[in-house]
Amino acid sequence: MSKVLVVDDEKSIRLTLCAFLRLEGYEAFDASDAHEAIEIVNNNAIDVVVTDIVMPGISGVDLINDIRAVSKDIRIIVMTGEPTLETAVQSVQRGASDYLSKPFRRNDFLRIVGNAAQMKTMIDEKQRLEKQNIEYQHHLEEMVRERTDALRRATIGIVNLLSQVVEFRDPYTSGHQRRVGNLAARIAEEMNLEKSTIENLRIIGYIHDIGKVAIPAEILSKPGRLTSPEIELLKSHSECGYEMVKKVDLPSYFADAVHQHHERLDGSGYPNHLKGDEISIESYILMVADVVEAMELHRPYRPSLGQESALSEIQSNRGVLYHPKVVDACLRLFDSGYKIDDKLYEVSVHL
Repeated sequence: MSKVLVVDDEKSIRLTLCAFLRLEGYEAFDASDAHEAIEIVNNNAIDVVVTDIVMPGISGVDLINDIRAVSKDIRIIVMTGEPTLETAVQSVQRGASDYLSKPFRRNDFLRIVGNAAQMKTMIDEKQRLEKQNIEYQHHLEEMVRERTDALRRATIGIVNLLSQVVEFRDPYTSGHQRRVGNLAARIAEEMNLEKSTIENLRIIGYIHDIGKVAIPAEILSKPGRLTSPEIELLKSHSECGYEMVKKVDLPSYFADAVHQHHERLDGSGYPNHLKGDEISIESYILMVADVVEAMELHRPYRPSLGQESALSEIQSNRGVLYHPKVVDACLRLFDSGYKIDDKLYEVSVHL
């Protein structure tokens, strides 16, 4: 089971959280300050660190830097009784995986720790597979083929896991990635693209919002409108997703599409204000599918705007924000009776 370290200068909090963890089967460690925490990290294969921010001496935010000097893979969750957006942003920028505001409920604590532990398991598994891949480089051709098949199966498993991680943290938009992936695949099919591109677009859609694991959960599920700083923090999910996906054994345009799905044809999108041919066709397809699905279905901060409004949006901005050929294909698809598809398809990775 995963090893979790709780760092807090209040003994009662440490003992309570460790008790929660042990009841769930975790191997729990506790530390009263940053110095003790680093010693534990150096001497134990810690998977997740849950640390208070406000502590005597070295703060929890500075502790993040010390942990990252030891390991880039340990998942870090910060918690504080005096939460501010600036603190959340600073913690995420330093390398925190998630954020908890005191007081919090036992179930919320265990859910966030569980998500972090699951992500660490996925990272460890990927590194194990990469190590094995190096060992197999000098084997016979048949062994190489077997390894490729194993990598494909492992990659499919990673894709499915990545797809589920966001839904665990953002249940209010459950199924969004799946619906976008299915719509993107059908648009690509309508455009007569290659079968491999169609299926790979489905996969890209299934993981396109994976970067939201780096966004505090309270922002993802906020029922009202976001403030400007919150919007800027939310926008970072495409950059975070790009950094995550590019490290997985997938074609390079998977990460590019995740990175670019909020760009726009005229350069008004983000994060890099790309335009025209600077944006891949996969990204153009993904952005249209994302916009249509987001407008047609309910969100925590607003009711559904309906299919008519969604299709009107892409039609009125055809050639301005969205690629004309992609818009035309999407409109033809819905004209033929297409409905947003919520089915989870078995993906086939074309490496």
